[in-house]
Amino acid sequence: MALAYPAIDPIAIEIGPVAIRWYALAYIAGIVGGWKYAATLNDTRLRAMSREALDDFVVWVTMGIILGGRLGYVLFYKPSYYLAEPLEALMLWRGGMSFHGGMLGVIIAIVAFARRNSLDLFRVGDLVTCVVPIGLFFGRVANFINGELFGRVAPDVPWAMIFPHGGPLPRHPSQIYQASLEGLALFAVLFVLSRRPQVCARRGMLAGIFLAGYGVARCTGEIFREPDAFLGFLWGPLTMGMLLSLPMIAAGIWLVVSSKART
Repeated sequence: MALAYPAIDPIAIEIGPVAIRWYALAYIAGIVGGWKYAATLNDTRLRAMSREALDDFVVWVTMGIILGGRLGYVLFYKPSYYLAEPLEALMLWRGGMSFHGGMLGVIIAIVAFARRNSLDLFRVGDLVTCVVPIGLFFGRVANFINGELFGRVAPDVPWAMIFPHGGPLPRHPSQIYQASLEGLALFAVLFVLSRRPQVCARRGMLAGIFLAGYGVARCTGEIFREPDAFLGFLWGPLTMGMLLSLPMIAAGIWLVVSSKART
């Protein structure tokens, strides 16, 4: 028994030769939704910069997401392939983005923008990380629509699905698990904590909670997700996603602990 996979055309809008995919719309929704929510937080509880600076900062973050995400995929997942075919690293339309690479790109953008505009680095980090789960949610939903990054075989799970590119056996809809954990659950935690003055006063605490929370959520989701076919398991039961998330957990814990000294 398996649930029917709701086959949705990956192309959301097609006008002549122009095709707009759900994956592209997910990026747009995440960036625009994050921008609007960040503006609300910035005006109320997490004042990090002027509204004009925030509007400029969105461009920096967007570049960090795209360039960091692509470079991270090239370096973390297929370095030998892109070393042999370097021009394909520029072909973003063929897919291949890494959250961890995008995260590093955003961190670089935060540091550079904060220094250039004499802003509090930790306060900017708190503001940004509170909105990141919005993009993560839409991204995982797009993964589900594309039928990619599906879960491991789960013949005894009543909500398992047979994915178009996953063979004949039912699998965990791990994209939905990850959308729920990395997106909805993490957003809810940060939303509640950002409303507490004692948490907001500790600069860097929300950023630390996000890093550690995402690391735990990603590692949990990876338990049910099928490892990338070209990588498999890297060290015992650990996947690339798990290994890249472990430093995030450590960094997040450090930020939370050290935030007490930054009130």
